[in-house]
Amino acid sequence: MSAPRGQPLQLFRSGNVLAAEQACMLRLETHPDDVEALKVVAVAALRRGDAVRAIVKLTHAARVDPGDAIVRYHLARAHELAGNVIAALAWYDTALALAPDFHLARLNYGAALDRAGEGERALWQWARALRDAQSRQRWLDAATTPSGLRPLVERAVQAVRSGRRAMLAQAIAPLEARHGRAALERVQRALRIYLQEERALPVDGAQQPTFLAFPGLPTAPIPERALFDWIESLEAQYAAIRSELEALLPQGAGRERVFDSEALERDNLRGSRGAPSWNGYYLHRHGERREDNCARCPATARALDALPLARVPGHGPEVLFSVFAPGTHLLPHRGVTNTRLVAHLPLIVPPDCALRVGRELHVWREGEVVVFDDTCEHEAWNRSRDTRVVLIFDVWNPHLTEVERLALADLVGAIGEFRRTLEAA
Repeated sequence: MSAPRGQPLQLFRSGNVLAAEQACMLRLETHPDDVEALKVVAVAALRRGDAVRAIVKLTHAARVDPGDAIVRYHLARAHELAGNVIAALAWYDTALALAPDFHLARLNYGAALDRAGEGERALWQWARALRDAQSRQRWLDAATTPSGLRPLVERAVQAVRSGRRAMLAQAIAPLEARHGRAALERVQRALRIYLQEERALPVDGAQQPTFLAFPGLPTAPIPERALFDWIESLEAQYAAIRSELEALLPQGAGRERVFDSEALERDNLRGSRGAPSWNGYYLHRHGERREDNCARCPATARALDALPLARVPGHGPEVLFSVFAPGTHLLPHRGVTNTRLVAHLPLIVPPDCALRVGRELHVWREGEVVVFDDTCEHEAWNRSRDTRVVLIFDVWNPHLTEVERLALADLVGAIGEFRRTLEAA
């Protein structure tokens, strides 16, 4: 008589592996295709170092259930134990194809790749494993890491930390070689702060970048206009830019939401006159020039081309005619980095519209540029019954040198490339 189906698993999970194995062997006499029983017997064999028995049972289970990622993970471990690295790597691949967020499998896959001499591939697997586990509040520290996994997790953490540092440092190495280490000392410090090797020491606690903190930059929620020698030239083109906007506004073509999900809109927008709405016509988004809108607004595009826009491939600038529907309130939030500032050229501003940056309240005036540090907490609102539109664009912080700007573009681009490669791992 076989054991009840759930009993062996309960025994196994309670640590009574021998009793669980025996119960599962009984179960398999009458139910030879019971995948859970096959797994228990195989894992028990693995714990004894019996790779052959484990492979036999797991191969049977894999045939019965082609979609079981855990079976394939244990097959990878069994083939590693048997010394067949090629087979082990193939089974890790299939396990992760079925369950990409199986972080334990990915952690061990990284270790197998490292032993096979494929250090770069190991780095990406470890980085993805750590990211996925930590997003579930696991492997954050000793308390959230099982004791048996700690040596491997620590090894992965060190490998990812040193590998990422090397990749990011390499991005700015050519500029450092050309201009000297002193020219990029602040960029190196920013990298150390980003990698949490050095604590950021903000001059002003109001300034808190959510992504990249750059040291040594003066802080002011709304800097003096005199710092920006391009403001008057841009303001002189207000009428032409507004005329192009007015031609755009009746059209749906080229208009898109600023937040790309309803969840983000719910988290960040409120409405006092019905549903809030923040959308607009992008001329640049994530660093990509929107040729259709630029062609519709040639005077605006020419004016933008003359500005020190914060150009970072894949990231910036962000430039748009920003449209707030009546009653829309953008809730308090902070920007990503103090290396760039945000500028507004107000175009259509009804009453009861304003911007708060830190403790400073700024009321937009049509045709008058305001530049602010969006790493200070800020919010904006349109409490009127009419639409409000400003031209928003990112410019480099004027206190950066030209070499620092070039290095930051390379560094942030490399950080983005690291993230993209991680996603594809």
